[in-house]
Amino acid sequence: MKIQAQSNIPTDFGVFSMYAISEYESDWNPHLVLVSQNTDFNKTVNVRFHSECITGEIFHSKKCECGQQLDAAMKFMAENGGVIIYLRQEGRNIGIINKLKAYALQEKGLDTVEANLKLGLPADGRNFDVAVEILKMLEIQKINLLTNNPDKLKSLENSGIILENRLPLEIDSNEVNESYLVKKKDYFGHLLERV
Repeated sequence: MKIQAQSNIPTDFGVFSMYAISEYESDWNPHLVLVSQNTDFNKTVNVRFHSECITGEIFHSKKCECGQQLDAAMKFMAENGGVIIYLRQEGRNIGIINKLKAYALQEKGLDTVEANLKLGLPADGRNFDVAVEILKMLEIQKINLLTNNPDKLKSLENSGIILENRLPLEIDSNEVNESYLVKKKDYFGHLLERV
């Protein structure tokens, strides 16, 4: 993998440098990295591993908190310095088509895990090794990780990257996603205090 393109992107939260990272320049869905302008890679870097969520981030779906988490992470990084590694792992890495199929099953009473399994898919097919690889590519050695997900913490074990702190990123539930967040806590072991 390598940086295929880079540019500054002014946002509602501040200016970020955005990198497109992939094996090939022709890749239409590269991983993206947003680096806040006030980030010093020689110090402990605030980092967020964030998986793509078209429904939550673009269309403001209430079924998850992904869009709100991304906004909160961008605001935090703009204010404190840091890096967001945006991974193209839509729907816990099942893709948007399967995600919509899973949503249809959820409308019939299945929960988020049951729906994926009914489709013959993993409950969570994501892999965060690529995020660790990107950190190494950027020569980031010490981080604070903005996450509630223990799998993201485990991905750093034996990586050579020092995890100094976990920074919680909790979003209040709404009338639609409360059971989803409970499932994240009870089934996946997410470190959530508010549900």
